[in-house]
This record gives sequence, C-alpha cells and structure tokens, in this order.
Amino acid sequence: MLKYCPIRYAFVLLLAVSSTSVTSVPAFGQVTAIPAATATANNSEKAADACASGHQFATTDCTLTWHGITLYGAYDAGVGWVSHGLPENGYNYEGESLINRNGYQHRFLIAPNNLQQTGFGIRGKEEFVHGWSVVFNASTGINPQSGLLANASQTDIVNNGLPRASYSIAIDGARAGQPFNDEYYGGISSKYAGGLTFGRQRSLGTDAMLLYDPAGGSYAFSYIGYNGTMAGGGDTEDSRWDDAVKYRLAFGPAHFGAMYKFADGSAGCYSASATWTAATCTPEQAHNNAYGFDLGGKSSKISADLVFQHYNQAISVLNPLLGPQSQSPSQSYQSTTDSINTNPINGGEGLGPNLIDTTNTVYGIVTDNNAVMAAAKYSSEAVKFYAGYEYIWQNNPKNPLGVGASDQGGYFMSGVEDNNLDSEKLVNIWWTGAKYTYRRKTDVTFAWYQQRQNDFRLPPACSAAAGFRASCAGTLNEGSFYLDHHFTKRFDSFAGVAYSFVSGGLAIAIPHGPGVPYNSNNNLAPTIGSRFTF
Repeated sequence: MLKYCPIRYAFVLLLAVSSTSVTSVPAFGQVTAIPAATATANNSEKAADACASGHQFATTDCTLTWHGITLYGAYDAGVGWVSHGLPENGYNYEGESLINRNGYQHRFLIAPNNLQQTGFGIRGKEEFVHGWSVVFNASTGINPQSGLLANASQTDIVNNGLPRASYSIAIDGARAGQPFNDEYYGGISSKYAGGLTFGRQRSLGTDAMLLYDPAGGSYAFSYIGYNGTMAGGGDTEDSRWDDAVKYRLAFGPAHFGAMYKFADGSAGCYSASATWTAATCTPEQAHNNAYGFDLGGKSSKISADLVFQHYNQAISVLNPLLGPQSQSPSQSYQSTTDSINTNPINGGEGLGPNLIDTTNTVYGIVTDNNAVMAAAKYSSEAVKFYAGYEYIWQNNPKNPLGVGASDQGGYFMSGVEDNNLDSEKLVNIWWTGAKYTYRRKTDVTFAWYQQRQNDFRLPPACSAAAGFRASCAGTLNEGSFYLDHHFTKRFDSFAGVAYSFVSGGLAIAIPHGPGVPYNSNNNLAPTIGSRFTF
C-alpha cells in the first residue's frame, strides 16, 4: 500500500523531466493570476526573463531557468491562534483556520501554507513547429512545519481507532502524499488551436476558484480555498483529477475549456451473502469518470466564467475510522457492514470484522455529483470586487463501490458507504468580497462565504426537539479580513483573521446513528506570517 513519499524522491523525479524553453506564466500554489493549464496552453502572458545574478533574483521576478528548465515554488508559514482547535498533525497542509468537527480547545500553533501552498515544481515549453509547442508542468506541495509531503488521507489514518478526544487535526483533500500532489501533466499548445494536456490536473472548478476567490484560494482566509467542495464540484478530493485530458482555447476576449477524466483504480468487491468472505467477494467495476466545461470572457474591467462539472463515484472522507469510545456500544466501527447490502463483513480468520485491514485505510461516502458555477470579477487599478455562486446536486452512486475500493494516493477503503443519501442532496455555495491595493504594495482583503444544504433526510424529522443528523438542512459561514504587504516582488508578510460557524445538519460531526454534534459550532482564527516565492 502506498504511503507518503520522501521529498527527496519527488525532487529526483522533478529533475528527471527536461525541456529547452520555459512556459510563460506561473503555475503553482493557490495565488495565481491565470489557471496554469490556460496560460501554458495559450501563451497568454510574456515570460519573465531568467535571473542573471543573485541581486536580480532578490529584486525582480526573474525566473530560475537553466538549460530551459524553470524551477519555481514558495515557502509560506506563520503562527496563529484558534479558539477551537486540535493538536497539530505533520501531514496536514491546510492549518486550522476553518471550524473543524472535532476541534475543542483554544491553542497557539504553527500555521502552514496560509496564502499559498509551500512547495516547488518545474515547467517547460519546447516549440517543435512554428506556433506549436510541447509543454509540461510538475509540482508538489510540502508542509513547512514538518517537511512531509501534503497528505490529507494520512491525517485521518493516523487517527484511526482512536477515541475522538485523542484526535489530532484530520482533514480531507486532493493531496494524498503523491510525489506530485498538485499537478503532473504534459501536452501540446498552439497559438491558434489552443492547448491539449494529459495527466493529473486541477479541475476546471479549481481554475475558476483561483481566479474569482477574493482571497486567491488562501487556506487561512478562504472557505472555498480551505475546503475544496466548490472547486471539486461536490467533494474536495475532486479539486484535482488524475488521468485527465484538458483542452483550453482563447479566442479574442472569450475562452473555452473542456476536461475529461478516465475511470481508474479498483472498485472493491461485495457479496450478496450475509456470511460473505474474501473468497465469495464479487469485484465491482470502477466507473469514476468525470467531465466538465468552462465558458468565460473579459470585457473592459469585468470578467466572468460559467463552469459545469460531473463526477461519478466521488469519494468524501469525513472522519477517521471510529474507535469504540466514539460511538454507541452496539456500533464500535463504521466499517462492520457493507453498505451496498448492509451485510456484515467477515474477511476470514485473523482479519477481524473487515474484509481488509483498517491499517492505512480510509472510510468514505460515495456519491455521483453535478455542479454548475457562475463567478464574476470587476478589476480597476486599485480595487477589485468578486462574487460567485455554485449549485451542487448529489445522489447515491448508480454504480456503487465495494469494500477495498481504491482512493487517491494509492490508499484503499476499508469502509464504504454508497447509500448515505435518503434523497437528493442539494448544496448552495456563494461568496463575495473585495480587495484594495494601497500604493501598489499593500493589499487589504475582505471576503464572506456561505454553504447551505437541504434537508435530504426521509422521513423529514429535523428540529432541535427531534434532534439533528448530517442529513438535515444546515449552514456554514466564514468571514475573513487580512492585510498583505509586499516588501519585494518575492517576499511579503500578512496578518488577518477568519471566523467560521455552523448550524443544523452541517453542525453534525458523525453522520451515523444519532447525530453527534461538533465539539464547538464556531472557530476564531487570527494568523500572522510571511511568504517567499521564486
């Protein structure tokens, strides 16, 4: 089973990729002016010159280019305080600014990757015929507080079986310890026909989020940056797509994008027998393909995009595998039954109640997702205004996953829930905000985000008196304010605060049995830090 890979292994792989000229724009981290695939494909901005000296590197935005290979990256770290947090986890790359279902105590902590994901990458572009080029990009994220590769899955795994009161911070996300946990793709681009790339790539929703989020996808100050539900079109793990083809084309002030993900991995197995074993388990078929479209444009100071995404067998990992102290005595683990037919799982002698061992495995809820997002931005020299809205509808999967199905990063699922939804789940996410630039060096940003879900519980019985479950209607809100001062083109420092709170079904921490609420329904998180980019 694949675990996190050492950074030096990722670095060796990065250096193994070669090209003889550089792509034209940045393609790493949350804060980027143009989606990486768009800019690489369409050559839409002039490339920065290569650095000729250490002084030039320190004072300009020149690139680190050697024989056509450009190395780029960022280091972002700070300190923060949270009103309801958890012990830190070296695999966690998002910090603790957003309210967490298990957060319970105020604490000071190292705040990683606040405005931008720490990490590095390489990119290249080689013209082989006039107007036509080969392009590539490979980048990965690292946790500055631990030196480990960003790995959301491992934050849950290290807490598997522990009592809830003993958890460290656990998250879900698209980075799962892969050597290239951001992007890894190659393809061709043309000034006239657009760009076509294949590999691990950011979803169209992620591209749009980076453009239209007032906080630029910041983990510390943006809900839609910290939580990838919006970018992934329903689940945060889908903010990046493996084995995907992406096409981008710009024509005048308009642009078009299309993306398709091929099905991959194992779908696990199940048996119709109530006494099933590994020998009688029937393999399931992976149907986790996805597709999306983007249409947008810019006129004068206003830009806008419309994005649609569909993803089959999307996986959401909400919690570590629960220990006996976390649920009722009759329900000691989430993974004792196969949710396809609710029969008990018996993996054979010595394997306990699970078909596969719970060590290094995750528990997930599976859905088929659709999402439509519209966003707009007004830009002047000193002021920018942002607004966006996404409508998501989720259903139980037409093709269920079984126990042992593969998740991202080479991990497997020892618990699978395919029938979590009593009826169609509807999610609405909207956001707005503004950014003011003072004397071209200091940015002042305010943003507000809200997520709402419907009551998809049947029969409907959600109230304070009857009790709430995760299937009840609920709301999550987050507001943020921060200042970011640029001392040079590469070095800036920031300070700000985020406040988030939940209610109703979105304030339920464990979506099984009687509703187990969040330890606290709010979190206040001031943060201060610095960032260096190259």
